[in-house]
Amino acid sequence: MQEQRSPVRLIASDMDGTIVGAGNSISDRTVRAFQACRDAGIDVVFVTGRPPRWLDPLRERIGHTGTVICSNGAITYDLGAGKVLASSLLPLAQMFSAAEVIRDLFPAVTFAAETVDGIHLEPGFSDTGSTEILGGIVPRPLHESLNGQAGVAKFLARASGISPDEFLHRVAPAVSSLVATTHSAPTMPLLEMSLPGLNKAVTLADYAAQKGITAEETVAFGDMPNDIQMLDWAGHGYAMASGHAAARAAADFTAPAFNDDGVAVILERLLGDRAGAAEAGVR
Repeated sequence: MQEQRSPVRLIASDMDGTIVGAGNSISDRTVRAFQACRDAGIDVVFVTGRPPRWLDPLRERIGHTGTVICSNGAITYDLGAGKVLASSLLPLAQMFSAAEVIRDLFPAVTFAAETVDGIHLEPGFSDTGSTEILGGIVPRPLHESLNGQAGVAKFLARASGISPDEFLHRVAPAVSSLVATTHSAPTMPLLEMSLPGLNKAVTLADYAAQKGITAEETVAFGDMPNDIQMLDWAGHGYAMASGHAAARAAADFTAPAFNDDGVAVILERLLGDRAGAAEAGVR
C-alpha cells in the first residue's frame, strides 16, 4: 500500500518492543527523533500496557512530561505532574467471574491485578526472586488484597505449558462478556484483561478528540496484539517489522525492526517531508 501524505499532528507510540528494549533502554537515535517531533510542534503521546510506576524511561531518556496512556487504555496519566487524569476500571465482580471461568479452563493459572495505585499478586504469580515485579509486595489472594478497591485497571492471568497466542485463543471467547482480553508478552503466556470495549485505541481517540486532532492526522507505532486497535484507528498505523504477525496484519504500514530503530526511521522521514513541504511553500 502506498503511503498517503497528510498533515501529521499527533504521534502515538507503544513502548516495549517498539521504542524500549532490554533494561529500559531507548536508543539515542530514537530520543533525538522524538525530541525533534516535539520541537516541530507535533503532539506526542505514549500508549502502553505499562502501569504509571514503570514510565521512568520516558521521563529520563526522552524528557517526556506530557500525557501517557497506560494499562492498555485504562489510565490516562500526566507524567510531569505525576497525576492520574482519568481511569476506566474493571469492577471486581466481573474480574472474579472471569477468574472463575479461566480457572475452569486452566486449573493451575495464577492471577494478578493492577489498580491505580499499584499491583496485587496472588501467590505463585511472580517468578521466585523477581524483584522487578514484586518490589517488596507480599503476594496474597486477590479477594483479600483488593478488599475495598473500586475496581482494577488491568487483570492479569499467567499460565505455563502453552503459547501466548494459544492461551489468548482459548480464554478470550470464554470471557468476552466479562472482560476485554489481549496480550503483549512475546514469549510468556500472560493475558491482560480490562473493561469490555476498552483498548488503547478508545482512549487515544478520546485524547485526540480533546485536542481537535483526527485519526487521519495521527501516526501510531506498535508491535503486539494489544496495539492492533490503535494501529487500525490511526490514519498512519505502523507495525514494527520485528513485531507480532497479528499486529503487522492489522497495520497499513510497516516500520523497520526495533533493532534498526524503526520508529526513528519513520519519524525522521516524516520530519523531512514536513521540512520539504514548508520549503516548497516558501517558494
